[in-house]
Amino acid sequence: MTSLCCSTRPAEFSAVTILDSKKAFKQRVRHWTDKLDVDVQWLGVRPMRNKWASCSTNGHLNFNSELLGFDQDVWDYVIVHELLHFYVPNHGKLWKSLMRAHLGDYEKTARKLKIN
Repeated sequence: MTSLCCSTRPAEFSAVTILDSKKAFKQRVRHWTDKLDVDVQWLGVRPMRNKWASCSTNGHLNFNSELLGFDQDVWDYVIVHELLHFYVPNHGKLWKSLMRAHLGDYEKTARKLKIN
């Protein structure tokens, strides 16, 4: 399982906003699963205490519901980060080059998660 973590979280949202954001987020995940040809068996968006996302070898993806308060570039970073772990289990040179190929300067976006 792979995780991303950060100490601070975005602001609270109304129930309607959360449902709309959750739907948009899941559509974005599907966009990237199609683009990266990853077979996801289960997709969840739920509160997570210590990480932004996790994935398992059996095709399960979990995303922290607090991501819904971020912009799409942060969504893309976390989504692609996790999906690439279906191909590359670590954060080595291959993983980094794939991140760069799909997202360009992904390190800049990663810093947003660590600052917020």
